[in-house]
Amino acid sequence: MDEDLQLQDDQPHDRPRGWRRFFRRASASGRLGRYVGRALLVLLVLLLLYYPAGMLWLHTVDDNPDFAPTVVPDGASQAVAMAAALITREVDTHAWVANDPFFLPGAALDNMPNYQTGIISALSRFAIEMTDQIGRTRGSSRADPDLDKAAGLLKYPGDIWLYDLSTSWLPATPSESQYRAAGRSLQAYNERLIKGDAVFDRRADNLLATLDRFTADLGSASAVIEQHIHDTGGQLIDFKADDIFYNTKGRMYGYALLLGALGKDFENVLSERDAMPVWSELIDTFRTAVALEPWVISNGSPDAMLIPNHLLAQGFYLLRARTQLREITNILTK
Repeated sequence: MDEDLQLQDDQPHDRPRGWRRFFRRASASGRLGRYVGRALLVLLVLLLLYYPAGMLWLHTVDDNPDFAPTVVPDGASQAVAMAAALITREVDTHAWVANDPFFLPGAALDNMPNYQTGIISALSRFAIEMTDQIGRTRGSSRADPDLDKAAGLLKYPGDIWLYDLSTSWLPATPSESQYRAAGRSLQAYNERLIKGDAVFDRRADNLLATLDRFTADLGSASAVIEQHIHDTGGQLIDFKADDIFYNTKGRMYGYALLLGALGKDFENVLSERDAMPVWSELIDTFRTAVALEPWVISNGSPDAMLIPNHLLAQGFYLLRARTQLREITNILTK
């Protein structure tokens, strides 16, 4: 009887097999802790490489003042072509990072997403003015369907990924998909314009109204800068200052390129009113503001001797651009 029990105890099916045997032996010898520690160390090293390397690879603040669409056919709008080209560049060429989830390196970027959303803000305002002013014969005429669609799509928030759990558990449309669709609508409008099936009304009052809206938008940006300096100016560490700086930089970059293209679309109007010299100075002011690129954005006191206030410097050029826009609209009223 005892021998039978002994034989049963020695049966192989009672012995730990495979991974159970490995973990039992590793645990008994103290090696399991070393295996887990090494695995965690490898994972940590991979994460430390993944995010910094990915951030360096993705980070692009493209402020090339000479950026232009490849080819703009005769009869098309230079400004509309510029807007469509900017969308393609930021969404596809450089990749849209403002909505990257936490597990992608772009989520750790700060300046680039603010810069990109600033550009889209300028394009959104332009698309609205194209719909309401330039892209229709008179205020009572029908809004162009392609321009109207583009204006709506460019209002879409820039931080929406495949899911937006703050609103729904269902899948959402990513921001870049909406912006691509807006770019296609702008291109479709230009194609119809070439064929004579769309309106681009080159009247002085249309340009004047558009510039007024641009001026108001820049005024809103200057108010954000002024409020932030008033509330936090002089702080040694300010993590919000660079967000405002790069968002404003992107907005002014978008307006710089759009205004340069609008100058070509309305060249006859500006020449007739002798406004081209002031227009050139306006573009130069925008370019100077966009060229500001400090290594670290500081929000020192306005009268500080050692720590500069980069928001204040940027705000100076922004307000100068607004003044020049006002000067041009005054010329257009005469």
